[in-house]
Amino acid sequence: MTSATRSSVLIVDDEAGIRTALRVNFNRNGWDVETASGVDEATRLLDRRQFNLVVSDMRMPDGDGLEVMRSVRKASSSTAVILLTAYGSVPDAVQAMRSGAFDYLTKPISFEQLEDAVSRVMQPSRTGHGTRKTDQSSIVGRAPQVQRALERARAAASADADVLVEAESGTGKELLARFIHEASSRAQKPFVAVNCAAVPEHLLESELFGHARGAFTGATTAKAGKFELANGGTLLLDEIGEMPLNLQPKLLRALQEREFERLGETRSIKVDIRVIATTNVNLAGMVAEGKFRSDLYYRLNVIPLTLPALRDRPGDIELLANYFVEKFAAQAGGPVARLSPEFIERLKSHDWPGNVRELGNFMRRVCSLHPGVVLDGFCFDQEFQTSAKAAPAAAASSAFASFEPVAPFPAGAPIRELERAHLEKTLAMTQGNRTQAAEMLGISIRTMRNRIREYGLPPRRYA
Repeated sequence: MTSATRSSVLIVDDEAGIRTALRVNFNRNGWDVETASGVDEATRLLDRRQFNLVVSDMRMPDGDGLEVMRSVRKASSSTAVILLTAYGSVPDAVQAMRSGAFDYLTKPISFEQLEDAVSRVMQPSRTGHGTRKTDQSSIVGRAPQVQRALERARAAASADADVLVEAESGTGKELLARFIHEASSRAQKPFVAVNCAAVPEHLLESELFGHARGAFTGATTAKAGKFELANGGTLLLDEIGEMPLNLQPKLLRALQEREFERLGETRSIKVDIRVIATTNVNLAGMVAEGKFRSDLYYRLNVIPLTLPALRDRPGDIELLANYFVEKFAAQAGGPVARLSPEFIERLKSHDWPGNVRELGNFMRRVCSLHPGVVLDGFCFDQEFQTSAKAAPAAAASSAFASFEPVAPFPAGAPIRELERAHLEKTLAMTQGNRTQAAEMLGISIRTMRNRIREYGLPPRRYA
């Protein structure tokens, strides 16, 4: 079996039109795509190679998505699985999640919805059963701040209380949440994550709590929400600061009572879950500004945890760099690069505003382009300059950082025109990839979608 060296996806669906549409969209986003028309063909492909992701129809003439998932698990414990179905039912969804699916979507879906699901599930080092094995060795760092965070996380795991993790983007908040889950008595139950910023605001209530058939336009089948799918396990509410104010009272009640109603139903559903919320914003500050409910904040903040920014633990940079070098070499099945003293000094001289995520992405690029060599100062300068040119606004706090207008704008031109031009230029730079453009501009994917809609840009052009 060959090992996947770049992001690869296997699409399994008996409808040729769906396979073609998904292939085109995934290819446009830079994925290596294979397709299969049924369970047997998918099984043969899985025997030959490993995939990062499998997107499979639930019901096909020669079997179902659960059979595909079993084949995936035999081939690889780290491959993420998303199941699609035109016959959505709550029992099917619950069975799929318990069997190891990372998400379960009901057709018809747009590629935008699938893209959001992919962004949620594509995390490194995943294992089966909707979780990834995360032990202390997976959280790399000798700094006292990191060790204190791990000590508190271990204590939180045994307490079974709700947890709030506040830290900058890219510091490893979800990894810490998974560590808590794996160290707890709920480790064998589902770990279900939902990114509150990645789900469109008008769909977030349904995503969390589910809906009945006919609850709203387009709700052709009943759907289980993340609270229900996480029953017995852990629910991660990522980017909780993006939770709309009008939805916060219902979330508060669900947290307090551990019960809720699906949209369009009056029957309450009881669940037994632990909730871990993460945020990269100061929630206490949002409370003071009236942007976040104080009662919800206090309900979430039972056990507060934080992780240090990478610039606050420079002694861990070399340790992390060597960890990534070994990890990426193992994934590619190639030789391990060595880090020269000059390369390490240059790593330490950068403040890494994107934290461990930025360092990891940089090391992946370096290892991919310079496999098995001694990485020296020239190599760092070459790749770092390339990175700076490709993402001039990666550390921007607004859409106008490093702004270079597409065409000259006179003094006094409306800000709206400037922002629209900068948005179009950034989307063109990323070849229409909204997720990458949002990261470059320092905004959430939801804000990116809203801006595209607000400025009347053609949404189908941007994947």
